[in-house]
Amino acid sequence: MSQATSYYQHHVFVCLNNRPNNEPCCHQAGAKALFDYAKNKVKALGLSGQGQIRINKAGCLDRCDAGPVMVVYPNETWYTFLDESDIDEIIQSHLIEGVVVERLRLPIC
Repeated sequence: MSQATSYYQHHVFVCLNNRPNNEPCCHQAGAKALFDYAKNKVKALGLSGQGQIRINKAGCLDRCDAGPVMVVYPNETWYTFLDESDIDEIIQSHLIEGVVVERLRLPIC
């Protein structure tokens, strides 16, 4: 029997939640524009699709205080990010080279 593998090498979920009543959330921290940037960058690099990288929208990941946030599977690495250069660094270092970006990594607990 063959060992099961993931459909994607890396599956990235970016929180785009917009909380009511002007409560702090990833949406307010510019997550949508940075999600779009990440998705387009991965596609432009030819890294999207089966066996490669998938950038997905997510609802609330319940880490609003650290927002905007993303989580990379299968290794469950959580990141915060502020701008396109942070996204570029996560893509190049973690998703391409396999090296976690410690300066942007969020603790699990």
